[in-house]
Amino acid sequence: MPHGWDWERGESLLALDRPEEWDAAFERGEAGLGTAVIGLAFHCPLADVSPRIVKAMQLPDAGQRGFAFTAAGHAARLNGELTPELYAALRAEGPGGFAVNAIADTLTFVPFRKLPSWFKRQWVYAAVRNKLEAWWLRSVYAVEDVWRAVRGRGA
Repeated sequence: MPHGWDWERGESLLALDRPEEWDAAFERGEAGLGTAVIGLAFHCPLADVSPRIVKAMQLPDAGQRGFAFTAAGHAARLNGELTPELYAALRAEGPGGFAVNAIADTLTFVPFRKLPSWFKRQWVYAAVRNKLEAWWLRSVYAVEDVWRAVRGRGA
């Protein structure tokens, strides 16, 4: 247990700031790699953590794989961009499942001009969908208000 990292229970792994320790734990097949890659996303440069996030996205444990996508979302928030390999991994996973929040974070925190074309299309799709939903809800609320007014006068 070098430097106090508890790989089995996952304690203190969010403080991990040494990519080489993550690599060694990956080689040993330790548990908690997804949790630790979130720590790397918080404490290391994007270029150093990106390949490790992509590796963690392939872990057999579904929970740890989910944490890897969380790390990708944090990387987008903290850096305002992602690496081409992270964009590719998120695109490969698609907007459903594990990647849904990471893609949403990417669309929110990465400037439109920095997004690859697939992400730009997702951004436009989300913007149009959100606008249509807002219009729909406004019309539903208006109809409900009219209905309440009509029922109130007729009673």
